[in-house]
Amino acid sequence: MSVDSYSDFQALPEGCIANALSLTSPKDACRLSLVTPTFRSAAESDAVWERFLPPDYRDIISRSIDGPDSLLAKFRSKKELYLQLCDNPIIIDGGTKSFSLEKGTGKKCFMLAARDLYIVWGDTPEYWQWVSLPESRFPEVAELLDVCWFEIRGKINISMLSSGTKYAVYLVFTSKSGIYGFEYQPAEASVGISGQDGEKRTVCLDPEGEQRHRYQIVPRRIFFNHRLAHIYRRQGNVSTERITEYPKLRADKWMEVELGEFFVNGEQDSDLEISLMETKGGNWKNGLIIQGIEIRPKAG
Repeated sequence: MSVDSYSDFQALPEGCIANALSLTSPKDACRLSLVTPTFRSAAESDAVWERFLPPDYRDIISRSIDGPDSLLAKFRSKKELYLQLCDNPIIIDGGTKSFSLEKGTGKKCFMLAARDLYIVWGDTPEYWQWVSLPESRFPEVAELLDVCWFEIRGKINISMLSSGTKYAVYLVFTSKSGIYGFEYQPAEASVGISGQDGEKRTVCLDPEGEQRHRYQIVPRRIFFNHRLAHIYRRQGNVSTERITEYPKLRADKWMEVELGEFFVNGEQDSDLEISLMETKGGNWKNGLIIQGIEIRPKAG
């Protein structure tokens, strides 16, 4: 940009600059605020950050369990509200969901609490119990005591999500004293529109599963079966196995494992259905503590 062009740009009214910045992204607006004091003032304006907030943010905040007035009145600017929603999810819908924003884009993120999920035998005290954990964002989490069949399901209306966005779905969980029974028992995850076949993935819920796989720490019988299947695949008799998803540690110290992806294409008024279940039960499992299922924009 020439000196004359730069001077002409500087001569623009602050409102005009603010309008131009509002058409970029939160990340770009923060970068451009470093150019000049005029840009900084424009980039801090409510007009810019109102555009970065979702169109329905007031409706979502109105569903907060703390009440909308306490949150909206707490912050002096829309930028402060935006950053608060990025760093501190709010609990909505009677404690069954949380809402937050992805900081770089302003896209909506939700987590379905364990209480908002269908868990097979979830209300049977011999198999599951509902407890409070200080590190959880929700009042209750579901702790697995002992089951021989593991299955959970959840759903969210697609219209609640940000249009034109690829989302990833994650099970968020932890354990107190280790997870037992999932070591060599992968589960099948499915993510898709209600009434249609969803994308399916193989999921390992064993926190040490990736390390076990890497070093082939498996019983001899299971290793032999895997080796035999590999030979058959080379002969063209068995279809290629799916890639297995393994748990990863989150910044908040919980674990998460990806269940699938979904692209929100325009305005859709269908449910996104999510399921995770064993393909064959029989062995007993315990130790898993479920906080919920998170739906957030896919990184990258």
